Amino acid sequence: MRKSLGAVVPLLAGLLVASPASAAASSLKDAAAAGGRVFGAVAQAARLGDADYTKTLDHEFGQLTPENEMKWNVIERVRGKFDFAAADRLLDHAESRGMEVRGSVLVWHSQLPSWVINIDSGAGLLTAVREHVDGVAGHFKGRIDYWNVVNEAFTDSGARRNSVFQERIGDSWVEEAFLAAEAADPGARLCYNDYYTDGYGPKSDAVYELVRDFVARGVPIDCVGFQAHFNSDHRVPADMGKNLQRFAELGVDVHLTELDVTGSGEVQAAAYAQAVNACLSVPRCTVMTVSGVSDKFSWNVARTPLPIDSDYGRKPAYYSVLDALNAAVPAPK
Repeated sequence: MRKSLGAVVPLLAGLLVASPASAAASSLKDAAAAGGRVFGAVAQAARLGDADYTKTLDHEFGQLTPENEMKWNVIERVRGKFDFAAADRLLDHAESRGMEVRGSVLVWHSQLPSWVINIDSGAGLLTAVREHVDGVAGHFKGRIDYWNVVNEAFTDSGARRNSVFQERIGDSWVEEAFLAAEAADPGARLCYNDYYTDGYGPKSDAVYELVRDFVARGVPIDCVGFQAHFNSDHRVPADMGKNLQRFAELGVDVHLTELDVTGSGEVQAAAYAQAVNACLSVPRCTVMTVSGVSDKFSWNVARTPLPIDSDYGRKPAYYSVLDALNAAVPAPK
């Protein structure tokens, strides 16, 4: 694990400086790629005009997830009128840099426009879900590597969340969303995504049963996203690797989709290394994505959760991740 060295190494001071122990690869994306994996970041279209932000995004990350640009209340504020401008800008940038793209999210109980919430019949709401998924996934057909089809359908207790979709359509709404996504963009890999499912527990068990059922019945699902938000109240679980492996054994890939760890210094670095190593222990854990490019524009900025700080400097957490990725690269034969 890298010591703090007093101040973090500046990421943008000329050519990037790699620590000697991490010389095998000097960026997160290159270290991950050498081991057959992808390392990405959640990104914001509005920041692409910021030179430091864009330079860091391009150098460090091989996959991009739009932060809000594909959410329902942004992309279809008025029924049937889609605004793809911001999302298209992100995709154009990703494609010009050879990045993979995770589309996020097709159906989620949060960030909904009022017209969706006000649909009072199950049949009407299901039609709206199908039309929305068809409109969004259809627009991006062939450009998305992975879709977060459904987000956060369960509570921490493992019960179905009492969302507008659950209340008016019933349990079938999750399956219906996956079927619609498969029809609209059959080449993309389809994922269920949730938080606090990293270790064994009632919520993780409920998601596991959903995935097991889908696989058994042939409902299209290719991957499960573990958001992997860690803090003092939710630490990296000791059984994270085993939990990821049990999902992989169902025949799906497992991804860390919004990885972040609040805090600083060596404690934060150790937690990042633990989470990344849990993924690296599972062959089907193929994608790791942090929840932002740097602390500067993080959704949780006050708690400094990312490996790159607000001045685009490399934190101890950056080096703990880089070293873990480099250590996982197979030795040349």
